[in-house]
Amino acid sequence: QVHLVESGGGLVQAGGSLRLSCTVSGRTFSTSGMGWFRQAPGKEREFVAAIRWSGGSTYYADSVKDRFTISRDNAENTVYLQMNSLKPEDTAVYYCATGRGLWAGNVRVDNAYSSWGQGTQVTVSS
Repeated sequence: QVHLVESGGGLVQAGGSLRLSCTVSGRTFSTSGMGWFRQAPGKEREFVAAIRWSGGSTYYADSVKDRFTISRDNAENTVYLQMNSLKPEDTAVYYCATGRGLWAGNVRVDNAYSSWGQGTQVTVSS
């Protein structure tokens, strides 16, 4: 069993920054990476960013590339999502997720992930 807890969401003005954290506990050795997804009201959940433990490869949605950075702190079992130059369209509930067997071909697909956090709200005002 893997347990994930997100934190760091909040209200920020357009152009501002936030850093989300996702702390993982439990059988973390059974996972192969972590992803961040988001869901805005009335919209489908969408991929934001992911990182694989092997080699540290990172992946981003085109909409956040060059603005968001995913990173990990092994000692703290925590993955971060640094979000800069935030836009009102970034407003959503952000979820971290982890699973086994993540690779470049499936990290953008939500059903590749087996464990999810509870979500944290990010609101960007214009």
